[in-house]
Amino acid sequence: MTVAAETAHVAAPERPNLDPTAVMQRAGSENFPVALAVLPKVLRTRLLAIYGYARMIDEIGDRQVPLEPGERLAQLDWAEQELDRALLGQAEHPVFVAVGDVARQLGIDRVPFVGLIEANRLDQRVSRYADYAALEGYCALSANPVGRLVLDIFGASTPATVELSDRVCTALQLVEHFQDVVEDHLAGRIYLPQDDLARFGVTEGDLLGPVSPGLRRLMAFECGRARALLVSGAPLPVLIGGFGRLAISGFIGGGLAQLDALEAAGYDVFGAPVKASKPAVTRAMLRLVVSGRAR
Repeated sequence: MTVAAETAHVAAPERPNLDPTAVMQRAGSENFPVALAVLPKVLRTRLLAIYGYARMIDEIGDRQVPLEPGERLAQLDWAEQELDRALLGQAEHPVFVAVGDVARQLGIDRVPFVGLIEANRLDQRVSRYADYAALEGYCALSANPVGRLVLDIFGASTPATVELSDRVCTALQLVEHFQDVVEDHLAGRIYLPQDDLARFGVTEGDLLGPVSPGLRRLMAFECGRARALLVSGAPLPVLIGGFGRLAISGFIGGGLAQLDALEAAGYDVFGAPVKASKPAVTRAMLRLVVSGRAR
Protein backbone atom coordinates (compact mmCIF):
# COMPACT_ATOMS: atom_id res chain seq x y z
CA MET A 1 0.00 0.00 0.00
CA THR A 2 1.34 3.38 -0.96
CA VAL A 3 0.65 6.01 1.68
CA ALA A 4 0.77 9.67 0.79
CA ALA A 5 2.40 12.04 3.22
CA GLU A 6 -0.07 12.97 5.93
CA THR A 7 -0.60 16.67 6.32
CA ALA A 8 -0.90 18.22 9.74
CA HIS A 9 -4.20 19.48 11.09
CA VAL A 10 -4.61 23.24 11.12
CA ALA A 11 -5.13 24.71 14.56
CA ALA A 12 -8.86 25.43 14.61
CA PRO A 13 -11.46 23.30 12.80
CA GLU A 14 -13.41 25.55 10.44
CA ARG A 15 -16.90 25.00 9.11
CA PRO A 16 -16.67 24.14 5.38
CA ASN A 17 -18.31 26.51 2.91
CA LEU A 18 -20.91 24.11 1.52
CA ASP A 19 -24.48 24.94 0.56
CA PRO A 20 -26.67 22.57 2.64
CA THR A 21 -29.51 22.74 0.09
CA ALA A 22 -27.21 21.67 -2.73
CA VAL A 23 -25.78 18.87 -0.57
CA MET A 24 -29.27 17.51 0.17
CA GLN A 25 -30.35 17.78 -3.46
CA ARG A 26 -27.33 15.83 -4.59
CA ALA A 27 -27.91 13.21 -1.90
CA GLY A 28 -31.47 12.76 -3.09
CA SER A 29 -30.58 12.49 -6.76
CA GLU A 30 -27.74 10.04 -6.19
CA ASN A 31 -29.19 7.77 -3.53
CA PHE A 32 -32.93 7.58 -4.06
CA PRO A 33 -33.93 4.91 -6.60
CA VAL A 34 -37.45 4.69 -7.99
CA ALA A 35 -38.56 2.47 -5.11
CA LEU A 36 -38.10 5.15 -2.49
CA ALA A 37 -40.68 7.46 -4.07
CA VAL A 38 -43.47 5.29 -2.64
CA LEU A 39 -42.16 5.08 0.92
CA PRO A 40 -44.07 6.81 3.73
CA LYS A 41 -42.92 10.39 4.30
CA VAL A 42 -41.33 9.67 7.67
CA LEU A 43 -39.12 6.94 6.17
CA ARG A 44 -38.15 9.10 3.17
CA THR A 45 -37.28 11.99 5.47
CA ARG A 46 -35.11 9.82 7.70
CA LEU A 47 -33.34 8.21 4.75
CA LEU A 48 -32.67 11.60 3.17
CA ALA A 49 -31.16 12.82 6.46
CA ILE A 50 -28.79 9.83 6.50
CA TYR A 51 -27.79 10.21 2.87
CA GLY A 52 -27.48 13.97 3.22
CA TYR A 53 -25.04 13.46 6.09
CA ALA A 54 -23.04 10.91 4.08
CA ARG A 55 -22.96 13.26 1.09
CA MET A 56 -21.84 16.14 3.31
CA ILE A 57 -18.93 14.16 4.73
CA ASP A 58 -17.87 13.03 1.25
CA GLU A 59 -18.04 16.60 -0.04
CA ILE A 60 -15.75 17.74 2.77
CA GLY A 61 -13.27 14.95 2.15
CA ASP A 62 -13.27 14.93 -1.63
CA ARG A 63 -14.26 18.30 -3.07
CA GLN A 64 -12.27 19.23 -6.16
CA VAL A 65 -11.31 22.65 -4.79
CA PRO A 66 -7.89 23.90 -3.66
CA LEU A 67 -7.42 23.90 0.10
CA GLU A 68 -4.51 24.84 2.32
CA PRO A 69 -2.43 21.96 3.78
CA GLY A 70 -4.35 20.34 6.60
CA GLU A 71 -7.54 22.29 5.93
CA ARG A 72 -9.51 19.27 4.69
CA LEU A 73 -8.59 17.28 7.79
CA ALA A 74 -9.49 20.26 9.96
CA GLN A 75 -12.91 20.43 8.31
CA LEU A 76 -13.42 16.74 9.02
CA ASP A 77 -12.53 17.50 12.64
CA TRP A 78 -15.23 20.18 12.58
CA ALA A 79 -17.66 17.58 11.18
CA GLU A 80 -16.99 15.20 14.06
CA GLN A 81 -17.48 17.99 16.58
CA GLU A 82 -20.71 19.08 14.88
CA LEU A 83 -21.85 15.44 14.85
CA ASP A 84 -21.38 15.23 18.62
CA ARG A 85 -23.35 18.45 18.99
CA ALA A 86 -26.06 17.01 16.73
CA LEU A 87 -26.41 13.90 18.86
CA LEU A 88 -27.07 16.21 21.82
CA GLY A 89 -29.54 18.32 19.86
CA GLN A 90 -27.14 21.29 19.73
CA ALA A 91 -25.98 21.33 16.08
CA GLU A 92 -26.28 24.47 13.95
CA HIS A 93 -25.62 23.17 10.42
CA PRO A 94 -28.93 22.04 8.82
CA VAL A 95 -27.55 18.73 7.55
CA PHE A 96 -26.33 17.82 11.03
CA VAL A 97 -29.51 19.06 12.68
CA ALA A 98 -31.52 16.67 10.47
CA VAL A 99 -29.33 13.64 11.07
CA GLY A 100 -29.10 14.38 14.78
CA ASP A 101 -32.90 14.39 15.00
CA VAL A 102 -33.04 10.95 13.34
CA ALA A 103 -30.29 9.54 15.56
CA ARG A 104 -32.02 10.70 18.74
CA GLN A 105 -35.45 9.51 17.60
CA LEU A 106 -34.15 6.01 16.85
CA GLY A 107 -31.48 5.75 19.56
CA ILE A 108 -28.58 5.38 17.09
CA ASP A 109 -25.10 5.86 18.56
CA ARG A 110 -22.23 7.75 16.96
CA VAL A 111 -20.23 4.74 15.71
CA PRO A 112 -21.58 4.44 12.14
CA PHE A 113 -21.59 8.21 11.68
CA VAL A 114 -17.95 8.51 12.75
CA GLY A 115 -17.01 5.63 10.45
CA LEU A 116 -17.85 7.79 7.44
CA ILE A 117 -15.64 10.58 8.77
CA GLU A 118 -12.78 8.12 9.34
CA ALA A 119 -13.10 6.86 5.74
CA ASN A 120 -12.59 10.40 4.48
CA ARG A 121 -9.65 10.90 6.81
CA LEU A 122 -8.19 7.71 5.36
CA ASP A 123 -8.61 9.14 1.86
CA GLN A 124 -6.27 11.97 2.84
CA ARG A 125 -3.51 9.48 3.69
CA VAL A 126 -4.03 6.39 1.53
CA SER A 127 -4.16 6.51 -2.25
CA ARG A 128 -3.52 2.85 -3.17
CA TYR A 129 -4.69 -0.52 -1.82
CA ALA A 130 -2.35 -3.47 -1.93
CA ASP A 131 -5.01 -6.15 -2.26
CA TYR A 132 -8.74 -6.81 -2.07
CA ALA A 133 -8.67 -7.36 1.69
CA ALA A 134 -7.27 -3.85 2.19
CA LEU A 135 -9.94 -2.41 -0.10
CA GLU A 136 -12.63 -4.27 1.83
CA GLY A 137 -11.30 -2.65 4.98
CA TYR A 138 -11.80 0.76 3.41
CA CYS A 139 -15.36 -0.12 2.35
CA ALA A 140 -16.09 -1.17 5.94
CA LEU A 141 -15.68 2.51 6.83
CA SER A 142 -16.86 4.25 3.67
CA ALA A 143 -19.99 2.25 2.82
CA ASN A 144 -21.05 -0.35 5.37
CA PRO A 145 -22.02 2.20 8.06
CA VAL A 146 -24.64 3.66 5.70
CA GLY A 147 -26.27 0.27 5.30
CA ARG A 148 -26.34 -0.23 9.04
CA LEU A 149 -28.00 3.15 9.48
CA VAL A 150 -30.61 2.20 6.87
CA LEU A 151 -31.33 -0.99 8.82
CA ASP A 152 -31.86 1.14 11.93
CA ILE A 153 -34.36 3.29 10.06
CA PHE A 154 -36.38 0.23 9.08
CA GLY A 155 -36.07 -1.28 12.56
CA ALA A 156 -34.42 -4.32 11.03
CA SER A 157 -30.94 -4.47 12.54
CA THR A 158 -30.03 -8.05 13.51
CA PRO A 159 -26.76 -9.99 13.18
CA ALA A 160 -28.10 -11.68 10.04
CA THR A 161 -29.26 -8.48 8.34
CA VAL A 162 -26.08 -6.62 9.27
CA GLU A 163 -23.93 -9.32 7.67
CA LEU A 164 -25.93 -9.22 4.44
CA SER A 165 -26.07 -5.42 4.45
CA ASP A 166 -22.29 -5.21 4.73
CA ARG A 167 -21.94 -7.42 1.66
CA VAL A 168 -24.37 -5.27 -0.32
CA CYS A 169 -22.81 -1.99 0.72
CA THR A 170 -19.25 -3.12 0.03
CA ALA A 171 -20.36 -4.29 -3.41
CA LEU A 172 -22.13 -0.99 -4.16
CA GLN A 173 -19.03 0.95 -3.11
CA LEU A 174 -16.91 -1.19 -5.43
CA VAL A 175 -19.30 -0.57 -8.33
CA GLU A 176 -19.03 3.17 -7.73
CA HIS A 177 -15.24 2.95 -7.85
CA PHE A 178 -15.33 0.91 -11.06
CA GLN A 179 -17.42 3.49 -12.89
CA ASP A 180 -15.22 6.33 -11.58
CA VAL A 181 -11.78 4.89 -12.42
CA VAL A 182 -10.67 7.93 -14.41
CA GLU A 183 -12.08 10.51 -11.98
CA ASP A 184 -10.46 8.78 -9.01
CA HIS A 185 -7.11 8.49 -10.79
CA LEU A 186 -7.12 12.17 -11.71
CA ALA A 187 -7.74 12.89 -8.03
CA GLY A 188 -4.65 10.83 -7.18
CA ARG A 189 -6.39 7.68 -5.95
CA ILE A 190 -6.70 4.15 -7.32
CA TYR A 191 -9.27 1.81 -5.82
CA LEU A 192 -8.36 -1.19 -7.97
CA PRO A 193 -6.18 -3.53 -5.89
CA GLN A 194 -2.49 -3.25 -6.77
CA ASP A 195 -1.99 -7.01 -6.92
CA ASP A 196 -4.86 -7.32 -9.41
CA LEU A 197 -3.33 -4.60 -11.59
CA ALA A 198 -0.12 -6.61 -11.70
CA ARG A 199 -1.95 -9.88 -12.29
CA PHE A 200 -3.67 -8.52 -15.42
CA GLY A 201 -0.66 -6.54 -16.64
CA VAL A 202 -2.33 -3.16 -16.18
CA THR A 203 -0.22 -0.09 -15.39
CA GLU A 204 -1.43 3.07 -13.70
CA GLY A 205 -1.02 4.84 -17.01
CA ASP A 206 -3.55 2.45 -18.55
CA LEU A 207 -6.19 3.89 -16.20
CA LEU A 208 -6.24 7.11 -18.21
CA GLY A 209 -7.30 5.37 -21.42
CA PRO A 210 -7.86 4.24 -24.04
CA VAL A 211 -9.15 0.94 -22.72
CA SER A 212 -6.66 -1.90 -23.17
CA PRO A 213 -7.36 -5.65 -23.41
CA GLY A 214 -5.73 -6.13 -20.00
CA LEU A 215 -7.91 -3.46 -18.44
CA ARG A 216 -11.04 -5.04 -19.91
CA ARG A 217 -10.07 -8.36 -18.34
CA LEU A 218 -9.27 -6.69 -15.02
CA MET A 219 -12.58 -4.81 -14.95
CA ALA A 220 -14.50 -7.95 -15.88
CA PHE A 221 -12.85 -9.76 -12.97
CA GLU A 222 -13.52 -6.96 -10.47
CA CYS A 223 -17.11 -6.49 -11.62
CA GLY A 224 -17.67 -10.25 -11.39
CA ARG A 225 -16.46 -10.19 -7.81
CA ALA A 226 -18.77 -7.28 -6.98
CA ARG A 227 -21.71 -9.05 -8.66
CA ALA A 228 -21.11 -12.21 -6.62
CA LEU A 229 -21.07 -10.11 -3.47
CA LEU A 230 -24.33 -8.36 -4.40
CA VAL A 231 -26.01 -11.67 -5.23
CA SER A 232 -24.88 -13.14 -1.91
CA GLY A 233 -26.58 -10.22 -0.16
CA ALA A 234 -29.80 -10.51 -2.18
CA PRO A 235 -31.75 -12.32 0.60
CA LEU A 236 -31.59 -9.11 2.65
CA PRO A 237 -34.83 -7.51 1.35
CA VAL A 238 -36.83 -10.63 2.23
CA LEU A 239 -35.44 -10.63 5.77
CA ILE A 240 -36.37 -6.97 6.21
CA GLY A 241 -39.85 -7.19 4.69
CA GLY A 242 -42.40 -4.39 4.38
CA PHE A 243 -41.30 -1.10 2.87
CA GLY A 244 -37.71 -2.05 3.60
CA ARG A 245 -37.96 -4.91 1.14
CA LEU A 246 -38.87 -2.49 -1.62
CA ALA A 247 -36.17 0.03 -0.73
CA ILE A 248 -33.31 -2.44 -0.36
CA SER A 249 -34.35 -4.20 -3.57
CA GLY A 250 -33.97 -0.81 -5.25
CA PHE A 251 -30.42 -0.40 -3.99
CA ILE A 252 -29.36 -3.93 -4.97
CA GLY A 253 -31.16 -3.72 -8.31
CA GLY A 254 -29.41 -0.44 -9.07
CA GLY A 255 -26.01 -2.04 -8.44
CA LEU A 256 -26.79 -5.04 -10.62
CA ALA A 257 -28.09 -2.82 -13.42
CA GLN A 258 -24.93 -0.71 -13.26
CA LEU A 259 -22.77 -3.82 -13.53
CA ASP A 260 -24.82 -4.86 -16.57
CA ALA A 261 -24.22 -1.43 -18.11
CA LEU A 262 -20.47 -1.67 -17.55
CA GLU A 263 -20.40 -5.12 -19.13
CA ALA A 264 -22.46 -3.92 -22.12
CA ALA A 265 -19.98 -1.07 -22.61
CA GLY A 266 -17.10 -3.55 -22.77
CA TYR A 267 -15.79 -2.05 -19.51
CA ASP A 268 -14.74 1.06 -21.41
CA VAL A 269 -14.99 3.82 -18.80
CA PHE A 270 -13.08 6.37 -20.83
CA GLY A 271 -15.83 7.66 -23.11
CA ALA A 272 -19.30 8.82 -22.20
CA PRO A 273 -20.26 8.04 -18.59
CA VAL A 274 -21.54 4.50 -18.26
CA LYS A 275 -24.81 4.65 -16.33
CA ALA A 276 -27.67 2.19 -16.01
CA SER A 277 -30.99 3.47 -17.32
CA LYS A 278 -33.97 3.94 -15.00
CA PRO A 279 -35.95 1.18 -16.78
CA ALA A 280 -33.02 -1.22 -16.29
CA VAL A 281 -32.82 -0.36 -12.59
CA THR A 282 -36.59 -0.79 -12.22
CA ARG A 283 -36.53 -4.20 -13.92
CA ALA A 284 -33.70 -5.41 -11.70
CA MET A 285 -35.49 -4.11 -8.61
CA LEU A 286 -38.79 -5.79 -9.54
CA ARG A 287 -37.07 -9.12 -10.10
CA LEU A 288 -35.81 -8.94 -6.53
CA VAL A 289 -39.15 -7.81 -5.10
CA VAL A 290 -41.09 -10.56 -6.87
CA SER A 291 -38.70 -13.49 -6.61
CA GLY A 292 -36.47 -12.56 -3.70
CA ARG A 293 -33.49 -13.61 -5.80
CA ALA A 294 -30.86 -11.88 -7.92
CA ARG A 295 -29.66 -13.51 -11.08
